[in-house]
Amino acid sequence: MKLAGCPLTAMPLLLGLFASGQPAPPPSNSAARSPVLVELFTSEGCSSCPPADDALARLEKGQPVNGAQVIALEWHVDYWNRLGWIDPFSSAEATARQEAYSTAFHIDGLYTPQLVIDGQKQLVGDSAEAAGEIANAARRAKARVQLSVASASAKVVEIRVQVAALPTSPRKEDAELWLALIESDLQSDVLRGENAGRKLKHASVVRRAKRLGKLSGDAKELAATSTEQLDPSWTRSHLQAAAFLQERRTGKVLGAALIPLAPP
Repeated sequence: MKLAGCPLTAMPLLLGLFASGQPAPPPSNSAARSPVLVELFTSEGCSSCPPADDALARLEKGQPVNGAQVIALEWHVDYWNRLGWIDPFSSAEATARQEAYSTAFHIDGLYTPQLVIDGQKQLVGDSAEAAGEIANAARRAKARVQLSVASASAKVVEIRVQVAALPTSPRKEDAELWLALIESDLQSDVLRGENAGRKLKHASVVRRAKRLGKLSGDAKELAATSTEQLDPSWTRSHLQAAAFLQERRTGKVLGAALIPLAPP
């Protein structure tokens, strides 16, 4: 069963760090930051989603959680499209990814906005608990994921990913290496649906995602290279690439990294 909008048990809007209209304060120390994958499942057709979109943008730009490097992925699901407004950033792949999390979390149905932190904790997208859960995720041992641009032109970029130094505890699941191309500072003038008449702004929207490989058994290292054709409608200076290693069945994120894809 798919649920439209937030469930009735939605948490209160983000307080303090993410208070509406207030810039996020800078972190209070310069300690090394541990990458945390923060995924938001959202839709331009959902009236409950803009506050969560704004909160994700503040997380991405302000990086307010000490010890954590927030790697933000904004996934636009497509099941809202039949309700009056076709979200231009929506995809069946985003919905399929949310469905996989629904299975892993034993949730009966889908809802927006939904926040998933390192594949291990799910919350309503603008929950006041988000900052604490991100801080908890940053304290866990992580695999080391390294990203680099091997070559680039105006239309094509070759991205190299290396994974090493997995946590010392035994890994019970096969893990998949994912690559996502994301674009920031996107916006839409919504003409119909629940957000009709609004101009919506977005954080790091997932433009494309793909599996690059699998880490099986006792393997400790993995390397992969991906050649990506860039859509001419994308703004190159707003593009980044995120790579993350994730247990296939549980959804647990073992490590992640992010790099900009600046123009050549």
